[in-house]
Amino acid sequence: MSAILFLLPIAVALGGIFALLFARAVVAGQFDDLDDPAERVLHDDD
Repeated sequence: MSAILFLLPIAVALGGIFALLFARAVVAGQFDDLDDPAERVLHDDD
């Protein structure tokens, strides 16, 4: 039981940190255009 009381707050804190980092990346526009860079290789530019 003491392991749960020790590990649960750590897991919640890490989840919160990752959620904040994800929200920061979304606001910064990190995920705006996911398809264009992958398809750019297929288009032949002269």
